[in-house]
Formats: sequence, C-alpha cells, structure tokens
Amino acid sequence: MKGKKIKKEKSWKENEAVINAREKLGNEKVRNVLLWVFEIVVALSFAAVVAIMMFQSVTMQESSMEPTLSVGDKFFMNRVVYKVSSPKRGDIIVFKTNASDDAALHIRRVVGLPGETVQIVDGRILIDGKTYKEGKDFPSISNAGLADSPVSLGSGEYFVLGDNRNNSEDSRYGDIGKVKKRYIVGKLWFTLSPVKKIGFLKG
Repeated sequence: MKGKKIKKEKSWKENEAVINAREKLGNEKVRNVLLWVFEIVVALSFAAVVAIMMFQSVTMQESSMEPTLSVGDKFFMNRVVYKVSSPKRGDIIVFKTNASDDAALHIRRVVGLPGETVQIVDGRILIDGKTYKEGKDFPSISNAGLADSPVSLGSGEYFVLGDNRNNSEDSRYGDIGKVKKRYIVGKLWFTLSPVKKIGFLKG
C-alpha cells in the first residue's frame, strides 16, 4: 500500500509538472504572438509616418501638361527629394508661386536651371544661346512670352514649361515667372490613377 501511495504521489507530481510546462509553453506562444503583432503594428505605424512625411497625393488640375499628364490624374509626390538635392532638367515638379499655405499647387517641367539664360526664338528653346534638344517631341512654341528676350536665372531659380506648350501658363508669363526653389514642394513620383497608368512616373 505504501508503495502504491508513493507511486500515486509521484504520478500526480509528474502530471502537475506537465500541466505547468504546457501552461508555460502556452504563455510563451501567446507572448510571442503578441510581440509579433506589436512589432507589425510599430512597423506599419512607422511606415505610415514616413509615408506622410515623404509623400503627398496630388491631382492634376490643369491641362498644361497634356498629353503627358491629363486633368484628373492622381500622383504621389516625393516631398523630401529636393531637401537633399536640387531639381534636374526634365524633372516634373510641384510648386507654389508664393509662400502662402493656401497657394495653389502647379505641375510643370523644369527646363532652365540656376545660373543659366533661357530664351525662346522661332519656337525653339535656347539655353545659354544653344538650342535645347528635348527627349520628347513637344510642339513648337508659338508664344515666347517673357522668354522672347533672354531670361537670366539666379541662384535657386528655375524656368519651367508645361508639356502642352501652346496652352500652358508657365515661366513665360508673369503670374508664374521664375520658380524659386523654396516654393518647390516636391517631385512627381508615382501615378495612382487612372488604373492603366499606375506605376512610377517616367517623365
């Protein structure tokens, strides 16, 4: 009888150890799952904050960039790129004409860079007196506007044109004129809609 009692006590202790081990294992699994969920939430939150800081959605409101961009097209704009670099010729930029928070956003293509002189003669764009050959077949410019005479760009100033060259308000006109870098909000980066155009912008 005494041997049986010892065996029962031992068996009970073994069962208790198994139960404790299972509970511990279960608790570890729960902790691991919770830790995994927490890490995902933190990562997604960080990604969301970075996305908000770096990118902003914009909609094309004007026909000045047709046929490259159409009215109603939506994009992500990279807001950080020009804080660490400068616009390059051919970049499609988003800018304001003044520092007001309520100022409208405009989308145009960079043609002239700081320190250069831009002039439009017989429909051709001259940069520092030399014909600028663009990578795309844009229409000949019928109205040179302010660029009928040489336009000199100072430090941090850019000359922009719309791809719809004969139906675009851009640096040829006084309402926009030379675009100052401090008023450039960002660079068009990714097309959100329409669906057939979704993808990284190729200029």
